Amino acid sequence: MHKQDFTRIALAVCCTFALAAHAQGTHRSTTGLSAADAKFVHEAAMGGMEEVELGKLAQQNASNDDVKKFGSRMVDDHSKANDKLKSVAGSKGVALPTSLDSKAQGDVNKLAKSKNFDRDYMDMMVKDHKKDVADFQKQAKSGKDSDVKEFAASTLPTLQEHLKMAQDTDKTVKMAKK
Repeated sequence: MHKQDFTRIALAVCCTFALAAHAQGTHRSTTGLSAADAKFVHEAAMGGMEEVELGKLAQQNASNDDVKKFGSRMVDDHSKANDKLKSVAGSKGVALPTSLDSKAQGDVNKLAKSKNFDRDYMDMMVKDHKKDVADFQKQAKSGKDSDVKEFAASTLPTLQEHLKMAQDTDKTVKMAKK
């Protein structure tokens, strides 16, 4: 074998290993989540963190005891759901946000300054939980990743309960203000 032939073969082998390593690394970094599943996971994490922050704010700022209790429930339930989502995301190699984005932080800041906190908070909770229920139903039905689908399906009953509680508490707040 000539030196030139040996060099070509060695180069070809190195290129093959480099391409294989790159392909394997690429496969690991995508974690197999579809774009829709990854978007759901990110939005669920952001929404959960926002619910916790808003719930803490309700515990501090609400004047109605039912609103304070609702806020406490949001902190408890969404903290548990956030922990469960962290576990699912971690098993998929997906990094979750660690702080509120500007929109969510804006919602918290706006509500903190509200002159009609109870009504504004409960209006927000009804609207948010309607959207959450719809998003989680869609994910539970149409998601691609089985673990993400299971998270959505197992969290959905709690969100449906939150929506009912939010609607009932919202009515109570509005009746009290009349």
